[in-house]
Amino acid sequence: QVQLVESGGGLVQPGGSLRLSCACSGSAVGWYLWYRQAPAKEHELVANITSGGTTKYADSVKGRFTISRDNAKNTVYLQMNSLKPEDTAVYYCNALISGYSYWGQGTQVTVSS
Repeated sequence: QVQLVESGGGLVQPGGSLRLSCACSGSAVGWYLWYRQAPAKEHELVANITSGGTTKYADSVKGRFTISRDNAKNTVYLQMNSLKPEDTAVYYCNALISGYSYWGQGTQVTVSS
């Protein structure tokens, strides 16, 4: 059974950094994606990384966030720098495996002074 376990969220001041992790158990992953959901806002695709390591970012995070993966650990990371209050959201990891989509439980990121 595939499970995704996220970690790394928390409270940080504007301009600070956090690194989110998402460990996948059960199977090798094709694509990883990070989404976020802020109150009263639509679900937003933040970044994705293919099995070959190609990355793509939302314009709102380009230059500040970096997605990476460690295939040996079946883990994806989201390094978030220069955080802004508008980055406050629940962040969700999504893994695509053989045509199926799996989700983590979400981790809260709050950017506030």
